[in-house]
Amino acid sequence: MIKSPLRALAALALACAAVVGSQAATIVIVNQNAPGIGFNDPTPVTPVGGNPGTTLGQQRLNAFQHAAEIWGATLTSSVPVRIGASFVPLSCTESSAVLGSAGANEIWSDFTNAPRQATWYPSALASKLAGTDLATPGEPHIISRFNSRLGLFPDCLPGPGFYLGLDNNAGAGIDLVTVLLHEMAHGLGFQTFTDDETGAEIQDIPSIWDHFLVDNRTEQLWVNMTNVERVASAISGDRLSWNGPAVTAAVPQVLDPRSRLAVSGSAAGNAAGNYEVGDASFGAPLGPTPVSGQLMPVVEQPDGTGLACGPLNTTNALAVRGNIALVSRGECGFVDKARNVQAAGAIGMVVADNAAGEPTGMSGSDPSITIPSVRVTHAAGATLRAVLQARSRTKSGVVASLGIDSTRLAGTDARRRILMYTPTTNAPGSSVSHYTTEAKPNQLMEPSINSDLSHTVTPPRDLTYPLLQDIGW
Repeated sequence: MIKSPLRALAALALACAAVVGSQAATIVIVNQNAPGIGFNDPTPVTPVGGNPGTTLGQQRLNAFQHAAEIWGATLTSSVPVRIGASFVPLSCTESSAVLGSAGANEIWSDFTNAPRQATWYPSALASKLAGTDLATPGEPHIISRFNSRLGLFPDCLPGPGFYLGLDNNAGAGIDLVTVLLHEMAHGLGFQTFTDDETGAEIQDIPSIWDHFLVDNRTEQLWVNMTNVERVASAISGDRLSWNGPAVTAAVPQVLDPRSRLAVSGSAAGNAAGNYEVGDASFGAPLGPTPVSGQLMPVVEQPDGTGLACGPLNTTNALAVRGNIALVSRGECGFVDKARNVQAAGAIGMVVADNAAGEPTGMSGSDPSITIPSVRVTHAAGATLRAVLQARSRTKSGVVASLGIDSTRLAGTDARRRILMYTPTTNAPGSSVSHYTTEAKPNQLMEPSINSDLSHTVTPPRDLTYPLLQDIGW
Protein backbone atom coordinates (compact mmCIF):
# COMPACT_ATOMS: atom_id res chain seq x y z
CA MET A 1 0.00 0.00 0.00
CA ILE A 2 1.39 3.39 -1.03
CA LYS A 3 0.51 6.77 0.45
CA SER A 4 1.42 10.25 -0.74
CA PRO A 5 0.66 13.48 1.16
CA LEU A 6 -0.72 16.24 -1.05
CA ARG A 7 -1.10 19.18 1.30
CA ALA A 8 0.35 20.06 4.71
CA LEU A 9 -2.09 21.07 7.41
CA ALA A 10 -1.85 24.73 8.32
CA ALA A 11 -0.84 25.48 11.91
CA LEU A 12 -4.27 26.63 12.99
CA ALA A 13 -6.01 26.01 16.28
CA LEU A 14 -8.52 23.18 16.37
CA ALA A 15 -11.42 24.98 17.97
CA CYS A 16 -14.16 22.38 17.56
CA ALA A 17 -15.51 19.65 15.37
CA ALA A 18 -19.07 19.34 14.07
CA VAL A 19 -20.46 15.99 12.98
CA VAL A 20 -23.02 15.65 10.23
CA GLY A 21 -24.54 12.20 10.02
CA SER A 22 -27.01 10.46 7.72
CA GLN A 23 -28.00 6.95 6.77
CA ALA A 24 -25.62 7.08 3.82
CA ALA A 25 -22.41 8.69 5.08
CA THR A 26 -21.08 10.70 7.98
CA ILE A 27 -19.15 13.91 7.37
CA VAL A 28 -17.12 15.43 10.18
CA ILE A 29 -16.31 19.13 9.86
CA VAL A 30 -13.04 19.93 11.62
CA ASN A 31 -12.89 23.65 12.42
CA GLN A 32 -9.27 24.71 11.92
CA ASN A 33 -9.77 28.40 12.66
CA ALA A 34 -8.18 30.07 15.66
CA PRO A 35 -10.43 31.77 18.24
CA GLY A 36 -12.08 34.97 17.04
CA ILE A 37 -11.68 34.39 13.30
CA GLY A 38 -13.33 32.41 10.52
CA PHE A 39 -15.84 29.97 11.97
CA ASN A 40 -15.25 31.61 15.34
CA ASP A 41 -15.82 35.20 14.21
CA PRO A 42 -18.10 36.80 16.85
CA THR A 43 -19.38 39.61 14.59
CA PRO A 44 -23.16 39.88 15.19
CA VAL A 45 -25.37 39.12 12.16
CA THR A 46 -29.08 38.72 11.51
CA PRO A 47 -30.45 35.23 10.68
CA VAL A 48 -30.95 34.89 6.93
CA GLY A 49 -32.50 32.41 4.53
CA GLY A 50 -33.09 29.63 7.03
CA ASN A 51 -29.69 30.09 8.67
CA PRO A 52 -30.42 30.81 12.37
CA GLY A 53 -26.86 31.81 13.32
CA THR A 54 -26.48 35.15 15.11
CA THR A 55 -22.71 35.51 14.59
CA LEU A 56 -20.79 35.51 11.33
CA GLY A 57 -18.78 32.49 12.41
CA GLN A 58 -21.84 30.44 13.36
CA GLN A 59 -23.60 31.23 10.09
CA ARG A 60 -20.53 30.11 8.17
CA LEU A 61 -20.45 26.86 10.12
CA ASN A 62 -24.19 26.32 9.60
CA ALA A 63 -23.77 26.75 5.84
CA PHE A 64 -20.91 24.25 5.89
CA GLN A 65 -23.03 21.77 7.84
CA HIS A 66 -25.88 22.19 5.37
CA ALA A 67 -23.60 21.43 2.40
CA ALA A 68 -22.15 18.46 4.29
CA GLU A 69 -25.66 17.12 4.90
CA ILE A 70 -26.37 17.24 1.16
CA TRP A 71 -23.24 15.25 0.36
CA GLY A 72 -23.75 12.95 3.34
CA ALA A 73 -27.23 12.03 2.10
CA THR A 74 -25.85 11.34 -1.39
CA LEU A 75 -22.73 9.29 -0.63
CA THR A 76 -22.31 5.85 0.92
CA SER A 77 -19.37 5.03 3.18
CA SER A 78 -18.88 3.19 6.45
CA VAL A 79 -15.87 5.42 7.19
CA PRO A 80 -16.65 8.97 8.36
CA VAL A 81 -15.23 11.65 6.05
CA ARG A 82 -13.29 14.37 7.88
CA ILE A 83 -13.06 17.79 6.24
CA GLY A 84 -10.51 20.21 7.65
CA ALA A 85 -12.09 23.63 7.08
CA SER A 86 -11.18 27.26 7.64
CA PHE A 87 -11.99 30.77 6.53
CA VAL A 88 -8.77 32.64 5.77
CA PRO A 89 -7.68 35.55 3.56
CA LEU A 90 -7.32 34.34 -0.04
CA SER A 91 -6.23 36.10 -3.21
CA CYS A 92 -8.59 38.85 -4.33
CA THR A 93 -8.79 42.25 -6.00
CA GLU A 94 -11.48 44.87 -6.47
CA SER A 95 -12.83 42.94 -9.48
CA SER A 96 -12.05 39.26 -8.86
CA ALA A 97 -11.45 36.82 -6.03
CA VAL A 98 -10.63 33.24 -5.19
CA LEU A 99 -13.78 32.01 -3.43
CA GLY A 100 -12.25 28.88 -1.97
CA SER A 101 -10.11 25.83 -2.58
CA ALA A 102 -10.22 22.21 -1.51
CA GLY A 103 -8.65 18.89 -2.29
CA ALA A 104 -7.61 15.52 -0.96
CA ASN A 105 -5.16 15.79 1.92
CA GLU A 106 -3.55 12.43 1.08
CA ILE A 107 -3.75 9.96 -1.81
CA TRP A 108 -3.42 6.18 -1.70
CA SER A 109 -2.77 3.31 -4.09
CA ASP A 110 -2.64 -0.49 -3.88
CA PHE A 111 -4.72 -0.68 -0.71
CA THR A 112 -7.04 -3.53 0.23
CA ASN A 113 -10.05 -3.73 -2.14
CA ALA A 114 -8.61 -1.11 -4.53
CA PRO A 115 -10.56 -1.55 -7.81
CA ARG A 116 -7.46 -0.65 -9.83
CA GLN A 117 -3.89 -1.37 -8.83
CA ALA A 118 -1.09 1.19 -9.33
CA THR A 119 -3.66 4.00 -9.28
CA TRP A 120 -4.00 6.97 -6.92
CA TYR A 121 -7.28 7.41 -5.03
CA PRO A 122 -8.17 10.37 -2.79
CA SER A 123 -8.07 9.61 0.92
CA ALA A 124 -11.83 9.67 1.56
CA LEU A 125 -12.59 7.37 -1.39
CA ALA A 126 -9.71 5.02 -0.63
CA SER A 127 -10.97 4.66 2.93
CA LYS A 128 -14.51 3.93 1.73
CA LEU A 129 -13.27 1.26 -0.68
CA ALA A 130 -10.91 -0.29 1.88
CA GLY A 131 -13.65 -0.35 4.52
CA THR A 132 -11.27 1.19 7.05
CA ASP A 133 -9.83 4.63 7.69
CA LEU A 134 -6.52 4.84 5.81
CA ALA A 135 -5.77 8.45 6.71
CA THR A 136 -2.78 9.26 8.88
CA PRO A 137 -4.04 9.50 12.48
CA GLY A 138 -5.16 13.02 13.25
CA GLU A 139 -5.27 14.04 9.59
CA PRO A 140 -8.48 14.99 7.73
CA HIS A 141 -9.32 13.34 4.43
CA ILE A 142 -10.02 16.71 2.80
CA ILE A 143 -8.51 20.16 3.31
CA SER A 144 -10.65 23.20 2.43
CA ARG A 145 -10.17 26.96 2.74
CA PHE A 146 -12.56 29.80 1.94
CA ASN A 147 -12.10 33.53 1.51
CA SER A 148 -12.75 35.33 4.79
CA ARG A 149 -12.36 38.82 3.25
CA LEU A 150 -14.80 38.46 0.35
CA GLY A 151 -17.12 41.47 0.13
CA LEU A 152 -16.02 42.75 3.53
CA PHE A 153 -13.11 44.89 2.35
CA PRO A 154 -12.86 47.39 -0.53
CA ASP A 155 -9.91 45.52 -2.10
CA CYS A 156 -11.68 42.12 -2.13
CA LEU A 157 -14.58 42.09 -4.60
CA PRO A 158 -16.63 44.64 -2.65
CA GLY A 159 -20.35 44.03 -2.64
CA PRO A 160 -22.74 41.58 -1.00
CA GLY A 161 -20.04 38.87 -0.70
CA PHE A 162 -21.05 35.40 0.43
CA TYR A 163 -24.75 34.78 0.93
CA LEU A 164 -25.00 32.62 4.07
CA GLY A 165 -28.65 31.61 3.73
CA LEU A 166 -29.55 27.98 3.16
CA ASP A 167 -32.44 28.62 0.75
CA ASN A 168 -30.48 29.09 -2.52
CA ASN A 169 -31.81 32.65 -2.80
CA ALA A 170 -28.53 34.57 -3.04
CA GLY A 171 -29.72 37.36 -5.33
CA ALA A 172 -26.67 39.52 -6.07
CA GLY A 173 -24.57 37.64 -3.52
CA ILE A 174 -22.42 34.54 -3.97
CA ASP A 175 -24.18 31.49 -2.59
CA LEU A 176 -21.81 29.95 -0.05
CA VAL A 177 -23.57 26.58 0.08
CA THR A 178 -23.08 26.21 -3.69
CA VAL A 179 -19.39 27.07 -3.35
CA LEU A 180 -19.04 24.55 -0.53
CA LEU A 181 -20.72 21.77 -2.52
CA HIS A 182 -18.31 22.45 -5.38
CA GLU A 183 -15.18 22.43 -3.24
CA MET A 184 -16.22 19.38 -1.23
CA ALA A 185 -16.61 17.50 -4.51
CA HIS A 186 -12.98 18.27 -5.36
CA GLY A 187 -11.90 16.81 -2.05
CA LEU A 188 -14.02 13.71 -2.64
CA GLY A 189 -12.16 13.06 -5.88
CA PHE A 190 -13.34 15.46 -8.57
CA GLN A 191 -9.73 16.18 -9.55
CA THR A 192 -6.69 14.68 -11.18
CA PHE A 193 -3.44 14.32 -9.25
CA THR A 194 -1.48 14.30 -12.50
CA ASP A 195 0.17 17.64 -13.29
CA ASP A 196 -1.83 19.16 -16.15
CA GLU A 197 0.99 21.64 -16.89
CA THR A 198 3.73 19.03 -17.29
CA GLY A 199 1.73 15.84 -17.81
CA ALA A 200 3.77 14.14 -15.07
CA GLU A 201 2.17 11.56 -12.78
CA ILE A 202 3.04 11.39 -9.09
CA GLN A 203 5.62 8.60 -8.74
CA ASP A 204 4.67 7.52 -12.29
CA ILE A 205 1.27 6.39 -11.00
CA PRO A 206 -1.92 7.70 -12.66
CA SER A 207 -4.97 9.05 -10.84
CA ILE A 208 -8.23 7.11 -10.93
CA TRP A 209 -9.52 10.26 -12.69
CA ASP A 210 -7.11 9.70 -15.60
CA HIS A 211 -8.66 6.33 -16.48
CA PHE A 212 -11.81 8.16 -17.66
CA LEU A 213 -10.30 11.08 -19.59
CA VAL A 214 -10.31 10.43 -23.33
CA ASP A 215 -9.19 12.34 -26.41
CA ASN A 216 -12.42 12.46 -28.40
CA ARG A 217 -10.56 12.54 -31.74
CA THR A 218 -8.20 9.59 -31.20
CA GLU A 219 -10.10 7.76 -28.39
CA GLN A 220 -6.83 7.52 -26.45
CA LEU A 221 -7.09 7.55 -22.65
CA TRP A 222 -4.96 9.86 -20.48
CA VAL A 223 -3.43 6.85 -18.72
CA ASN A 224 -2.04 5.67 -22.06
CA MET A 225 -0.65 9.04 -23.16
CA THR A 226 2.86 10.37 -22.78
CA ASN A 227 3.50 13.45 -20.67
CA VAL A 228 3.74 15.57 -23.82
CA GLU A 229 0.44 14.21 -25.11
CA ARG A 230 -1.29 14.95 -21.80
CA VAL A 231 -0.01 18.53 -21.85
CA ALA A 232 -1.41 19.02 -25.36
CA SER A 233 -4.70 17.45 -24.31
CA ALA A 234 -5.02 19.80 -21.32
CA ILE A 235 -5.01 22.86 -23.62
CA SER A 236 -6.92 21.34 -26.54
CA GLY A 237 -10.09 23.44 -26.26
CA ASP A 238 -12.68 20.74 -26.94
CA ARG A 239 -10.80 17.46 -27.40
CA LEU A 240 -10.93 16.05 -23.87
CA SER A 241 -14.07 14.19 -22.75
CA TRP A 242 -15.18 12.18 -19.72
CA ASN A 243 -15.66 8.54 -20.70
CA GLY A 244 -17.22 7.18 -17.49
CA PRO A 245 -20.39 5.11 -17.89
CA ALA A 246 -22.42 6.76 -15.11
CA VAL A 247 -21.87 10.28 -16.43
CA THR A 248 -22.41 9.32 -20.07
CA ALA A 249 -25.67 7.53 -19.22
CA ALA A 250 -26.92 10.60 -17.34
CA VAL A 251 -25.91 13.23 -19.91
CA PRO A 252 -29.10 13.03 -22.06
CA GLN A 253 -31.36 13.59 -19.04
CA VAL A 254 -29.29 16.51 -17.71
CA LEU A 255 -27.98 18.55 -20.64
CA ASP A 256 -30.04 20.64 -23.06
CA PRO A 257 -29.53 21.06 -26.82
CA ARG A 258 -26.61 23.24 -27.84
CA SER A 259 -27.36 26.89 -28.55
CA ARG A 260 -26.17 28.47 -31.76
CA LEU A 261 -26.07 31.70 -33.71
CA ALA A 262 -26.98 31.33 -37.39
CA VAL A 263 -25.97 34.22 -39.65
CA SER A 264 -27.45 34.74 -43.11
CA GLY A 265 -28.78 37.50 -45.32
CA SER A 266 -27.88 39.35 -48.51
CA ALA A 267 -24.93 41.17 -46.93
CA ALA A 268 -23.61 38.35 -44.74
CA GLY A 269 -20.82 37.42 -47.15
CA ASN A 270 -18.10 35.31 -45.55
CA ALA A 271 -19.76 35.74 -42.13
CA ALA A 272 -22.67 33.49 -43.13
CA GLY A 273 -22.94 30.23 -41.24
CA ASN A 274 -23.44 28.76 -37.77
CA TYR A 275 -21.47 29.88 -34.72
CA GLU A 276 -20.96 28.12 -31.41
CA VAL A 277 -21.99 30.35 -28.53
CA GLY A 278 -21.89 30.67 -24.78
CA ASP A 279 -25.26 30.94 -23.03
CA ALA A 280 -26.44 33.54 -20.56
CA SER A 281 -27.77 32.69 -17.11
CA PHE A 282 -30.19 35.62 -17.49
CA GLY A 283 -32.90 36.51 -20.00
CA ALA A 284 -35.03 34.23 -22.14
CA PRO A 285 -33.58 30.76 -22.79
CA LEU A 286 -33.18 29.75 -26.41
CA GLY A 287 -35.60 27.18 -27.77
CA PRO A 288 -36.75 25.47 -30.97
CA THR A 289 -38.32 28.70 -32.24
CA PRO A 290 -35.39 31.01 -33.00
CA VAL A 291 -35.30 34.74 -32.30
CA SER A 292 -34.29 36.40 -35.56
CA GLY A 293 -33.53 39.94 -36.64
CA GLN A 294 -31.00 42.07 -38.40
CA LEU A 295 -27.68 42.24 -36.58
CA MET A 296 -26.68 45.82 -35.74
CA PRO A 297 -23.55 46.90 -33.85
CA VAL A 298 -23.44 49.25 -30.91
CA VAL A 299 -20.68 51.72 -31.83
CA GLU A 300 -19.11 53.89 -29.13
CA GLN A 301 -15.38 53.57 -29.86
CA PRO A 302 -13.19 54.80 -32.74
CA ASP A 303 -12.45 51.17 -33.70
CA GLY A 304 -16.14 50.49 -34.30
CA THR A 305 -16.81 48.60 -31.08
CA GLY A 306 -19.30 49.39 -28.33
CA LEU A 307 -19.63 48.21 -24.74
CA ALA A 308 -23.25 49.22 -23.99
CA CYS A 309 -22.32 49.90 -20.37
CA GLY A 310 -24.70 52.86 -20.18
CA PRO A 311 -27.95 53.93 -21.83
CA LEU A 312 -27.55 53.91 -25.61
CA ASN A 313 -27.37 57.25 -27.41
CA THR A 314 -29.93 58.17 -30.05
CA THR A 315 -27.94 56.73 -32.98
CA ASN A 316 -27.27 53.37 -31.32
CA ALA A 317 -30.82 53.09 -29.98
CA LEU A 318 -32.18 53.65 -33.49
CA ALA A 319 -29.83 50.99 -34.84
CA VAL A 320 -30.75 48.20 -32.40
CA ARG A 321 -34.50 48.89 -32.10
CA GLY A 322 -36.32 45.76 -33.30
CA ASN A 323 -32.95 44.20 -34.17
CA ILE A 324 -30.29 42.07 -32.48
CA ALA A 325 -27.50 44.13 -30.91
CA LEU A 326 -23.82 43.25 -31.29
CA VAL A 327 -21.77 44.57 -28.35
CA SER A 328 -18.26 44.01 -27.02
CA ARG A 329 -17.28 42.43 -23.74
CA GLY A 330 -15.59 44.59 -21.11
CA GLU A 331 -15.86 47.22 -18.36
CA CYS A 332 -19.28 46.21 -17.04
CA GLY A 333 -21.36 43.12 -16.34
CA PHE A 334 -23.18 41.16 -19.00
CA VAL A 335 -26.52 41.95 -17.36
CA ASP A 336 -25.77 45.68 -17.62
CA LYS A 337 -25.22 45.36 -21.37
CA ALA A 338 -28.40 43.32 -21.83
CA ARG A 339 -30.43 45.75 -19.74
CA ASN A 340 -29.24 48.72 -21.79
CA VAL A 341 -29.83 47.23 -25.24
CA GLN A 342 -33.21 45.88 -24.15
CA ALA A 343 -34.19 49.35 -22.92
CA ALA A 344 -33.27 50.67 -26.39
CA GLY A 345 -35.62 48.15 -28.05
CA ALA A 346 -33.28 45.32 -29.06
CA ILE A 347 -34.85 41.86 -29.33
CA GLY A 348 -31.61 40.00 -28.59
CA MET A 349 -27.92 40.51 -27.84
CA VAL A 350 -24.68 39.02 -29.13
CA VAL A 351 -21.58 39.72 -27.01
CA ALA A 352 -18.23 39.47 -28.81
CA ASP A 353 -15.36 38.47 -26.54
CA ASN A 354 -12.45 40.85 -26.07
CA ALA A 355 -9.76 38.15 -26.02
CA ALA A 356 -9.03 34.92 -27.86
CA GLY A 357 -10.54 31.70 -26.55
CA GLU A 358 -13.53 29.40 -26.70
CA PRO A 359 -17.07 30.81 -26.31
CA THR A 360 -18.09 30.56 -22.67
CA GLY A 361 -21.21 31.36 -20.69
CA MET A 362 -22.32 34.69 -19.24
CA SER A 363 -23.16 34.89 -15.55
CA GLY A 364 -25.47 37.32 -13.80
CA SER A 365 -29.07 37.64 -12.74
CA ASP A 366 -31.77 40.21 -13.47
CA PRO A 367 -35.42 39.10 -13.74
CA SER A 368 -36.25 42.26 -15.73
CA ILE A 369 -34.16 41.06 -18.68
CA THR A 370 -36.39 39.16 -21.11
CA ILE A 371 -34.35 39.15 -24.33
CA PRO A 372 -32.02 36.24 -25.18
CA SER A 373 -28.25 36.77 -25.17
CA VAL A 374 -25.30 34.75 -26.43
CA ARG A 375 -21.53 35.17 -26.42
CA VAL A 376 -19.21 34.54 -29.37
CA THR A 377 -15.45 34.43 -29.69
CA HIS A 378 -13.24 37.42 -30.36
CA ALA A 379 -12.55 36.10 -33.87
CA ALA A 380 -16.26 35.67 -34.62
CA GLY A 381 -16.92 39.21 -33.42
CA ALA A 382 -14.28 40.59 -35.78
CA THR A 383 -15.79 38.67 -38.69
CA LEU A 384 -19.27 39.98 -37.94
CA ARG A 385 -18.15 43.59 -37.50
CA ALA A 386 -16.33 43.47 -40.84
CA VAL A 387 -19.49 42.65 -42.80
CA LEU A 388 -21.52 45.18 -40.78
CA GLN A 389 -19.42 48.12 -41.94
CA ALA A 390 -21.61 48.62 -45.01
CA ARG A 391 -24.99 49.28 -43.36
CA SER A 392 -27.61 51.96 -43.05
CA ARG A 393 -28.66 53.51 -39.76
CA THR A 394 -31.40 50.90 -39.21
CA LYS A 395 -30.57 47.95 -41.50
CA SER A 396 -27.53 45.78 -42.18
CA GLY A 397 -28.68 43.02 -44.49
CA VAL A 398 -27.08 40.59 -42.03
CA VAL A 399 -29.65 38.40 -40.29
CA ALA A 400 -28.87 36.82 -36.91
CA SER A 401 -30.94 33.91 -35.64
CA LEU A 402 -30.57 32.79 -32.02
CA GLY A 403 -31.76 29.23 -31.51
CA ILE A 404 -30.69 25.66 -30.75
CA ASP A 405 -29.14 22.74 -32.57
CA SER A 406 -31.40 19.84 -31.67
CA THR A 407 -28.85 17.30 -32.94
CA ARG A 408 -26.20 18.21 -30.33
CA LEU A 409 -26.23 18.51 -26.55
CA ALA A 410 -24.51 21.52 -25.02
CA GLY A 411 -21.02 20.77 -23.77
CA THR A 412 -20.66 17.32 -25.33
CA ASP A 413 -18.61 15.68 -28.06
CA ALA A 414 -20.02 13.89 -31.11
CA ARG A 415 -20.66 10.77 -28.96
CA ARG A 416 -22.59 12.77 -26.33
CA ARG A 417 -19.85 12.55 -23.70
CA ILE A 418 -19.42 15.68 -21.62
CA LEU A 419 -16.35 17.78 -22.35
CA MET A 420 -13.81 18.74 -19.72
CA TYR A 421 -12.47 22.26 -19.16
CA THR A 422 -9.34 22.54 -21.31
CA PRO A 423 -8.87 26.20 -22.35
CA THR A 424 -6.12 26.80 -24.91
CA THR A 425 -4.13 28.61 -22.23
CA ASN A 426 -3.61 26.44 -19.16
CA ALA A 427 -5.50 27.60 -16.07
CA PRO A 428 -3.68 26.09 -13.07
CA GLY A 429 -6.11 24.58 -10.59
CA SER A 430 -8.96 24.73 -13.10
CA SER A 431 -7.89 22.97 -16.30
CA VAL A 432 -8.85 19.28 -16.63
CA SER A 433 -10.37 19.01 -13.12
CA HIS A 434 -13.66 20.71 -14.09
CA TYR A 435 -16.45 20.26 -16.58
CA THR A 436 -16.61 22.47 -19.65
CA THR A 437 -18.20 25.92 -19.41
CA GLU A 438 -20.28 25.05 -22.50
CA ALA A 439 -22.67 22.79 -20.58
CA LYS A 440 -26.30 23.85 -20.43
CA PRO A 441 -27.76 24.13 -17.88
CA ASN A 442 -24.67 25.26 -16.00
CA GLN A 443 -23.12 22.49 -13.92
CA LEU A 444 -21.87 22.71 -10.35
CA MET A 445 -18.38 21.55 -11.33
CA GLU A 446 -17.62 24.19 -13.93
CA PRO A 447 -14.58 26.33 -13.03
CA SER A 448 -16.72 29.32 -12.02
CA ILE A 449 -19.82 29.47 -9.84
CA ASN A 450 -22.88 30.57 -11.80
CA SER A 451 -25.89 32.29 -10.30
CA ASP A 452 -28.41 29.80 -11.73
CA LEU A 453 -27.07 26.74 -9.86
CA SER A 454 -29.19 24.83 -7.37
CA HIS A 455 -28.14 22.90 -4.27
CA THR A 456 -28.39 19.70 -6.31
CA VAL A 457 -25.54 17.32 -7.15
CA THR A 458 -27.51 14.57 -8.91
CA PRO A 459 -29.45 14.07 -12.17
CA PRO A 460 -31.67 15.29 -13.68
CA ARG A 461 -30.13 18.65 -12.70
CA ASP A 462 -26.45 17.95 -12.20
CA LEU A 463 -23.66 15.56 -13.23
CA THR A 464 -21.37 15.83 -10.20
CA TYR A 465 -22.40 12.68 -8.36
CA PRO A 466 -22.39 10.44 -11.49
CA LEU A 467 -18.70 11.30 -11.97
CA LEU A 468 -17.94 10.41 -8.37
CA GLN A 469 -19.76 7.13 -8.99
CA ASP A 470 -17.54 6.49 -11.99
CA ILE A 471 -14.39 6.78 -9.87
CA GLY A 472 -15.73 4.50 -7.14
CA TRP A 473 -18.23 6.33 -4.92
